[in-house]
Amino acid sequence: MPPRPKSAGPMAVSSSLNSVFISPRTPKTPRNAAERYDEDDVELELLADHEREQAHRDLSEDQEDEAAKPETVPKKISAKDKRNMVLLCVLYLIQGVPLGLALGSVPFLLKEHLSYSQLATFALSSYPYSLKLLWSPIVDSVYFRRIGRRKSWIIPMQLIVGSLMLYISLNVQKLMKDPANHVGELTAIFTLLVSFSATQDIAVDGWALTLLSQDCLSYASTCQTIGLNTGFFASFTVFLAFNSEAFAHKWGLPVLTISAYLRFWAVICYLVTIWLLFFKKEDKEVESEEMDMSIGNVYKTIWTICKLRHVQLLIVIHLFAKIGFVAHEATSLKLVEKGLKREDLAVAVLIDFPFQILGGWFSAKWSRGDKPLRPWLYAFWPRFLFGVVSVFTVYFFPKPPISTGFFIFLIGHTILSSFTSTVQFVGISAFHTRVSDPLIGGTYMTLLNTFTNMGGTWPKWFILNGVDWFSIANCHLPKTSSQVLIKATECISHAGKAHCKAVKGDCVYERDGYYIVTTACMIFGMVFLVAAIYPAARKLQGLPTSAWRLKSM
Repeated sequence: MPPRPKSAGPMAVSSSLNSVFISPRTPKTPRNAAERYDEDDVELELLADHEREQAHRDLSEDQEDEAAKPETVPKKISAKDKRNMVLLCVLYLIQGVPLGLALGSVPFLLKEHLSYSQLATFALSSYPYSLKLLWSPIVDSVYFRRIGRRKSWIIPMQLIVGSLMLYISLNVQKLMKDPANHVGELTAIFTLLVSFSATQDIAVDGWALTLLSQDCLSYASTCQTIGLNTGFFASFTVFLAFNSEAFAHKWGLPVLTISAYLRFWAVICYLVTIWLLFFKKEDKEVESEEMDMSIGNVYKTIWTICKLRHVQLLIVIHLFAKIGFVAHEATSLKLVEKGLKREDLAVAVLIDFPFQILGGWFSAKWSRGDKPLRPWLYAFWPRFLFGVVSVFTVYFFPKPPISTGFFIFLIGHTILSSFTSTVQFVGISAFHTRVSDPLIGGTYMTLLNTFTNMGGTWPKWFILNGVDWFSIANCHLPKTSSQVLIKATECISHAGKAHCKAVKGDCVYERDGYYIVTTACMIFGMVFLVAAIYPAARKLQGLPTSAWRLKSM
């Protein structure tokens, strides 16, 4: 079989955590059978029969010993690689900051002023991060040679991200003071912010494959995990804690406003971009003559992958596998609605962060071997169990202030629940790495990870709207010893809540749609797991690796 042509790099880059694909090395083989005969067999013909048998055994033992030896001896990390690792962490950090705002802290700040239907509209701003496969071939193929293949995109994207954060900081008082009348503007701004951050992510992922030496390439995913998670948690948990007046008063610190926070990161974004432009030179990549890197060819490759029947089956599984869990994302919003302080929730998630790192390490070891989907499958039922616990936690949530014991329970539940999520993430990532064709590993991995992300993104709008659709709440106006029910005034929409508050009434839920939506999602998730995921996983995991290669079509 003729050797497969080498590629200068993937045609598109992966964008999920721990998803940088490294092509496996293969041992060198003799050029032809005649060469093996000339080097070994001619000498053996000069020996007697028993001597030839002994020589054959010696040669076999030598070959086994040689095969058992590692191909390369680990080298010490060079100073250049260390500097480039720091750079990658910083670039991923810049990307994680706007994601932490759009997916984390801003929805919490808006929850006090918006209905779930309005929050569903704002949730659309997170969709571009799951859809970046659509324009990743453009980012990978179009660039200015003078500036550099990756810097051609990273520099303008970071300038735009910094400018958007500066714009939000200057207008945040108007937008956040009356967010109900600015939902469309808030959604549009953060959609653009996430879109440009996602584009920067594509370029940084591609640069990571050439920025580090071959011996240190495996550290690329580590840099992504450290940088992206640090930026996300800085904008989510850390910001929410320092933004709380109660937290600042308790520790004698000034309140960190969202305006000041955004201005700080806008300046950091500008400084890093200027340094990249004038002080960091991008090495020229060797272009492969055998690999067509044109935009059209990359899109054709993606379509070719999608025509594989087992890839189509995996895509369907990805699109529906997370429905049973997506409703739990509204749990944290319900806890805040029930009276949980934002700073307490931030502390709980912050404590959970190091446990996520440890969980990822253990689950990575568990995912090795011929059945990487095993931990992904095993984690479904514990994750459903913790979902049921979340529902009961919301239902039996005590009146504030909560006790220390209950807060410890929340922390423990957060840690265990996120551990099952981490196990599933690492397990499915290991499977994607195993089946992706090394020739087009970037495109393959990006495609599979895109549908994995979409499975947790597309149901959000329907679920958050469903909470309002199935809820019934009316305004009760106290009057002496009785209550007068204002039938005409509902307490679901923002306008209804505002009107009830204006007449000094209380919104009373007769039916909370949260419980209906979460129950329906979990029932669907369990049925889909037994009826579709289990048989599909056994089939997909049993396929030989060659079945996933494009050459087998």
